Amino acid sequence: MLGAVGVTDFDERVYRLLLRRPGRRTGEMAAELGVGPARVRSALARLADAGLLRRGGPGRYEAVPPEAAIEWLVDRRRLEAEARLAAVRTVVSDFTQLYHSGRMEAGPAGVVEVLAGEEAVKRVVTELQRTVGTELLGFDRPPYVGRPDDSTDTNESELETTRSLLTRGVDIRVVYCADSLYRPGRLETLVRLAEEGERSRFVEHLPFKLRIADRRVGLFPLVDGVYDNIALLHPSRLLDALVELFEVYWERGRPLTGLPQTTDERPPEEDLLVLRLLNAGLKDEAIGRHLGVSARTATRKIAAVIERLGVTTRFQAGAAAAARGWL
Repeated sequence: MLGAVGVTDFDERVYRLLLRRPGRRTGEMAAELGVGPARVRSALARLADAGLLRRGGPGRYEAVPPEAAIEWLVDRRRLEAEARLAAVRTVVSDFTQLYHSGRMEAGPAGVVEVLAGEEAVKRVVTELQRTVGTELLGFDRPPYVGRPDDSTDTNESELETTRSLLTRGVDIRVVYCADSLYRPGRLETLVRLAEEGERSRFVEHLPFKLRIADRRVGLFPLVDGVYDNIALLHPSRLLDALVELFEVYWERGRPLTGLPQTTDERPPEEDLLVLRLLNAGLKDEAIGRHLGVSARTATRKIAAVIERLGVTTRFQAGAAAAARGWL
């Protein structure tokens, strides 16, 4: 019965005897069990080390209350098992990373692999960024891996990753949409990315998130709103079709930034931010989130920008701003 917590059958017989007949001496117990005294002494020492007995004097042992002693043994064995399982999980994670790395380097047996779990997704995204050679294409929209509310750290991490790829000579083209700007400070980050060398365009809506590396590996979520279950695509007609779809949206999109601004006409920074958000197709509520104000206040700010430009509609404001080189 106690084998599950590391007590042998013989040691359990000794323990049961001492529970039934407290105060028994070693010789008496050996005679009753039909074994030599040395074997009983060894069993008593092991039971004491396990916390089931305590030494009461030379050659004498008494039982610790079983409800406490056995419960402690069960908890200890459970913790040991959890530690071993955690170690096994670490090994599995290492082997899984090697597996995906090998698949990317050597080529797949099939066209589509399905990856489940956020950790698996993070690993394959990291591997994609590490192995991309000359070109990275993407549709950017939620969902995102990690916590989108950690805006400062996330934006800085995005800048660092993109700079690293650009330094390696990777041509990066990304199509963004209004949902891409939900995170506070994201528009400013995208402007900086464009200044660093990323080529970007905006459309009102994207069908799904997408990454394609060197036109040989593609990633996209299988379930809308969740980025912990994705398809990994290898060279195929399906991947070719996604590349063509990217090109369609790229042609349809409009650049985030345009001609350099003249210092004479440069508007206030908040006005410029409002114009860029309008140009990206955001509604008043989303613009308000970026500005840290209510939708009603955002509407008033938009109206003030339109008035300062001397036009009457949002479309005219966008056209006037583009003509002046602000967008």
